[in-house]
Amino acid sequence: MSHEIWLGLNIDPSVDRREEAFWRARLADTHGLDWITVQDHPYNPNFLETWTLLVALGMATQRVRLGPNVACTPLRSPAMLAKMSATLDVLTGGRVELGVGAGALPEGIYAFGGVAPATPAERVAAFREAVEILRGMWAHSGGTFSYAGRFYRVTGARPGPAPAHPIRLWFGALGPRMLRLTGRMGDGLLVSSPYVPPERLPEVHRRIDEGAAEAGRPPTAIRRGYNLMGVLDLGRPDTQGTSRRPGVIVGPPARWVEEILRLHEELRMDTFIFWPVMGNERIQVEAFAQEVVPMVRERGRGGGRG
Repeated sequence: MSHEIWLGLNIDPSVDRREEAFWRARLADTHGLDWITVQDHPYNPNFLETWTLLVALGMATQRVRLGPNVACTPLRSPAMLAKMSATLDVLTGGRVELGVGAGALPEGIYAFGGVAPATPAERVAAFREAVEILRGMWAHSGGTFSYAGRFYRVTGARPGPAPAHPIRLWFGALGPRMLRLTGRMGDGLLVSSPYVPPERLPEVHRRIDEGAAEAGRPPTAIRRGYNLMGVLDLGRPDTQGTSRRPGVIVGPPARWVEEILRLHEELRMDTFIFWPVMGNERIQVEAFAQEVVPMVRERGRGGGRG
């Protein structure tokens, strides 16, 4: 466990909750949280476009890191995504963390004119090309960059401006191929607790570590991020709920503190994004920032924007 604990908040991009989005971002910023993230499903008609929202949130905050959780690469040219990320990184003084994925809903991608390769192996291959282009564009910010792949091409692009800091790439990965690719090429992993419950994490780490070993990288080169979904029960009717789904946490602040520390100390996770799923979310988010985060940092020797 070489990484300090990062603690953050997910922000819902629903159009009817846009004021809540800015409230959460400012809360995270003023309470010293490490990261705010926004899911990226542009084919959902009730969602604002993620990158536009991130720019607005970046301008409304001063310190907190921010990024998509995770960007759908089939709907965004990787060269343009590199330019967008570098631009926002410059505008925010080096606060961008870029989550990227191969695309979770082919029907939505097709509906918006994107092209999602037909097979899982092809999706992983296309995603790898997108990652190579992202890194190539940032590495050649002072010159030109070209790339000829099976799925993507870049011809003599002039990529600048350079990002304000080395932007980390966090992979949204579930399958064995993507997990090994995370180990070979990623800076971080982002998974969600209902889809990858704690009992699956050892297998996830094994595949990432295999990929890292194949690339000659130490396992510690990859941060391990967890979207923690659940209910922070504050003993009042509007913050109570139940769930039988594995990985969903329901309990008071002390339970959340214990679970985060257990996930860090026993299961190698180091980055936690709080994602309330029912009840009075505003009260829960406040309690997470004001109660859970300080206790985790005090007991876990982690956190902070280092």
